Amino acid sequence: MNILLVYPMYPDTFWSFKHALKFVSKKASFPPLGLLTVAAILPEDWSKKLIDMNANELKNEDILRADFVFISAMSVQSKSADEVIERCKKLNTKVVAGGPLFTSTSENYKNVDHLVLNEAEITLPLFIDDLKYGTPKHIYTSEEWADITTTPLPLWDIAPIKNYTSMNLQYSRGCPYDCDFCDITVLYGRKPRTKTKEQVINELEALYFTGWRGPVFFVDDNFIGNKGKLKKEILPAIADWMEKRKNPFYLNTEASINLADDEQLMQLMAKAGFEAVFIGIESPNDESLVECNKNQNRNRDLISSIKKIQQFGMEVQGGFIVGFDNDPSTIFDKLTNFIQESGIVTAMVGLLNAPRGTKLQKRLETEGRMLKDFTGNNTDFSINFIPRMDTRTLMDGYKNILKKIYSPKYYYERVMRFMREFEPKKKKVFHFNPNYILALFRSIFKLGVIGEERIYYWKLFFWSLFRKPQLFSLAILFTIYGFHFKKISNGG
Repeated sequence: MNILLVYPMYPDTFWSFKHALKFVSKKASFPPLGLLTVAAILPEDWSKKLIDMNANELKNEDILRADFVFISAMSVQSKSADEVIERCKKLNTKVVAGGPLFTSTSENYKNVDHLVLNEAEITLPLFIDDLKYGTPKHIYTSEEWADITTTPLPLWDIAPIKNYTSMNLQYSRGCPYDCDFCDITVLYGRKPRTKTKEQVINELEALYFTGWRGPVFFVDDNFIGNKGKLKKEILPAIADWMEKRKNPFYLNTEASINLADDEQLMQLMAKAGFEAVFIGIESPNDESLVECNKNQNRNRDLISSIKKIQQFGMEVQGGFIVGFDNDPSTIFDKLTNFIQESGIVTAMVGLLNAPRGTKLQKRLETEGRMLKDFTGNNTDFSINFIPRMDTRTLMDGYKNILKKIYSPKYYYERVMRFMREFEPKKKKVFHFNPNYILALFRSIFKLGVIGEERIYYWKLFFWSLFRKPQLFSLAILFTIYGFHFKKISNGG
């Protein structure tokens, strides 16, 4: 069998980092980990080729050469996925589709030859077996959760890693919390399932032997879902491995705010090499947190929790949402002030949307307020239901938040606030990378010479160079991020 694995295009979003990637001469942020894992489940003797459309062009001859085109995608990639399916149809190549987009909206894809839905560890072997006997079905689903201790190593051989700014790996699936707007528990359940420490170390080792040196993102939706196992087994094993390999990677992940309540866990994460953690903070308005069932964020001083995590040497990146029924008209100023005071440099503010299958979607459906399916991008100035607040007021307020927090004055003020307080707990090992040197010179020209932020840029440049030289590379990275965020805030 000749298998072509295709990862569709991402639109220009907050997390695409499209405008930042140009500084470092990279084509995309992360390789498609799901497809690389699918490739490892497929029979060894099948020929496999990966085309990530965010990094390479998909050519007709690639489609024609394939017996099957395997597509995996998230909701935000639906437009590109539809175009790929259409091209395959015209060229008479059979399509096998799976992943979050197809699992949550399978009824929209009757034109796909084979839908291998839910978790590939369960449904993909069933498809392969039927294919052997010439009886493949249209749809494969399962209500069971996969045992991810059997998940194979991703097939890194087929990924051109030079195209990416970061590598990735997955340690767990599922989240113990049940926020009503989140579809993670719909797709992966509420009981976190975890890999063994041997699997995690083997995955780090596999990445090491690709020659990769630099950032590695643990893609778990809540890395700390099973704290006991992390503290006892996983983090000590990662720390030992990192020390043995002379700290080749900088690690980051996603977690819930209650990370701040566990000093031992924060210490162990910092020791293992975690430098940043993305946290869903959502709102400084307590009534909105009650509404969306974000109980882990309630009854706490959120800013103190953020500062505490940062005191342990991990930069906090934050997710925020406006558009809750309980948001008052003052929410826009309140949220802007909160973000500034917290010193969160990477603050993703989105409009509330209701993904398919979530409790929020079901409630809004009952109330007759749903308008359409969620696009998967909550920073594209659209909302898929009728909000309680006047829509124009909500949109204007949302745009004003973005305009303000990513204006050079506010953004650089936040960077400086963070840099003054931040002390990494682990000495960073410098890996020489010519792209980083190039990025520095590009930032000097684009931001320091011709950019509207040039006064703030040079102030930060010299302050970090002389006052906190160990954070100089981070300061330059923040200036590049700021350029991307400002572009996105202005609609690209």
